[in-house]
Amino acid sequence: MQERNPIERAHEDAREGKAETTQAGEFIREEMHHIREGKHGAQSAKQAVAIGLSKARRAGVRLPPPRKGKASAKTRKQAARDLASAKGAPPRRRPSARRSRATLRALRRKGRRAASRTALSRQAHRVARRRGAAARKASARKAVRTKTPAARRAAARKAARTRRRRSRR
Repeated sequence: MQERNPIERAHEDAREGKAETTQAGEFIREEMHHIREGKHGAQSAKQAVAIGLSKARRAGVRLPPPRKGKASAKTRKQAARDLASAKGAPPRRRPSARRSRATLRALRRKGRRAASRTALSRQAHRVARRRGAAARKASARKAVRTKTPAARRAAARKAARTRRRRSRR
């Protein structure tokens, strides 16, 4: 079955009034598929996500660049450039074919583990840790609303098992 273009899915998310980050998620998802199917690799899950975000910005998702202190000046500048390119701003110069080819070749040499479940889970955990307890609790509450009573019971059992295992150490 032919999968829909991430741009189409992002537009649908926008029509439904979903957040820019949700729209960008479609591009990140596509990037993970590319890595898993062997189109290219990535150094880390973080890099794979960054590639997806960059593509989303260029495709017109109005995702603001990271705030000062959250990312390097170089990254912020590139994100701003990606956003501008979507708004139809003329590029400073045509991208060099040689450089594009070099980038792709470098990515092809990278591993495929960056898109593995473990790597993505580890990355998500790391990012959540930086957000603080209140934000984590809020997102856990939001997740609970989507669960059925049976799934909630299973999750509670699993949490209790984890707590028991951690207390033994």
